[in-house]
Amino acid sequence: MKKITFNVMGMRCGGCVNSIQGSVGKLQGVAEVKVHLSEGNVDVLFDSDQITVEEIKTTIENKGYHVE
Repeated sequence: MKKITFNVMGMRCGGCVNSIQGSVGKLQGVAEVKVHLSEGNVDVLFDSDQITVEEIKTTIENKGYHVE
């Protein structure tokens, strides 16, 4: 398992947290998602044999957020 932290711009409320947790949490290979609204980042624990960092990033961006 690997852990990555994404800096995510545009998160403003609990709905944003739920949106990201729900979409990323459903991805095959993702074990855990922690969204830190006040810090503007998202921690993801994942199996790199099942999913890539780019796939996770794209999932967040597809929800309307900018990922750095």
